[in-house]
Amino acid sequence: MRTRALPIVALLVLLLPAAVAGPPPSQNWPSFRGPAGDGHATSTGLPLMWSETQNVKWSTAIHGRAWSSPVVWDNQIWMTTATEDGTEMFAVCVDRRTGRILLDKKLFHNDQCDPIADINSYGSPTPAIEAGRVYVHFGTYGTACLDTKSFEVLWTRRNLNCRHSVGPGSSPILAGGLLILTLDGTDVQFSVGLDKKTGATVWKTDRATQWSGPNGSVPPEMHKSFCTPIPVTIGGKSLVLSPGALAAYAYDPATGKDVWSVRYANGYSLSARPVIGDGVAYICTGYDKANMIAVRLDGAGDVTASNVLWTCTRNVPFKPSPILIDDLIYFVDDAGVMSCLDARTGAEVWKERIGGHYSASPIYADGKIYCFSEEGRTLVFRRGRKLDKLAENELSGGFMASPAISGQALYLRTKTRLYCIQE
Repeated sequence: MRTRALPIVALLVLLLPAAVAGPPPSQNWPSFRGPAGDGHATSTGLPLMWSETQNVKWSTAIHGRAWSSPVVWDNQIWMTTATEDGTEMFAVCVDRRTGRILLDKKLFHNDQCDPIADINSYGSPTPAIEAGRVYVHFGTYGTACLDTKSFEVLWTRRNLNCRHSVGPGSSPILAGGLLILTLDGTDVQFSVGLDKKTGATVWKTDRATQWSGPNGSVPPEMHKSFCTPIPVTIGGKSLVLSPGALAAYAYDPATGKDVWSVRYANGYSLSARPVIGDGVAYICTGYDKANMIAVRLDGAGDVTASNVLWTCTRNVPFKPSPILIDDLIYFVDDAGVMSCLDARTGAEVWKERIGGHYSASPIYADGKIYCFSEEGRTLVFRRGRKLDKLAENELSGGFMASPAISGQALYLRTKTRLYCIQE
């Protein structure tokens, strides 16, 4: 009996690490819109169909009102939440395998907050995570770094302030060895690079946007923006592309130096994150009249006249970010019209009304595009030069937060719950 049991015990020991290990690094989802910030995942075998009772591995209620997206590192999922009035702000950590809440920690108390828009929350910025540390941000109300093993708060900052007017939105990013924050308010507009270990300011760069001209001054409400910047590399040089109201800037992530800028006539309250491909950035310029501009990433100084390749003026989203797949760029506007453009020329390939209202950004994996509506519907399309709908799914609560992907699972945050969708 003893000699027969030993091989079985040895086999169990060999199998144990695989049973408890997290996803490989390539399957972590470390920031808003994933590893490259573009909504792409390398996963295959994701579910095509689900409901409240089908392909739900687990679901967990998340208290408060917050639109931050989940981020994933190994076996942890992190997000933020806040009370409806913003007086209490929390970091939440969930076990990726079981949905069990591992941490629900109040980080900040506010006696009073400025009002927000109905489409926003006090917990909209998505955390950024790396091995051992997670960085959570509530805009002007505070930023914190936590140890992901001990859950200890390592540092906080509450003196990086602006008047958001309608609530915070821009998410933190990691670039150039720093944590980079964007605060574009009605009063001040700046980016700041923080030492990840201590939270100390390494650099701070004010927007160089001109708010007055021959047609008069731009009202303060049109100075604000909520766009999350994106790291880019062009000609072997690292940059951070940071769109704001009326202009986008390329900064040196190590020093904050303004390398180049591009101006646009329309655009403030930007939320859609740019996407990058073949040395070109595709930027949605925001309210009142959203345009999409294709901008070459090279150059220095004001490149408006030299680097803008084309402009799209129809059905461009205010909030959902686009998806770039090879030579096609897909996007759904806030009112439920989905478009596909030739990324090289801006020419329309197709356009269809898919219905619903949209704030969450779509994702792409295994040849499929997933779009998540505020009403709780998820439409799944096959990529290509015609609209090919594969599935339609529904969860209660509705989507404001963008999803995350890890392995063969979708992590979907509705207004009330976090779902693990997996076959």
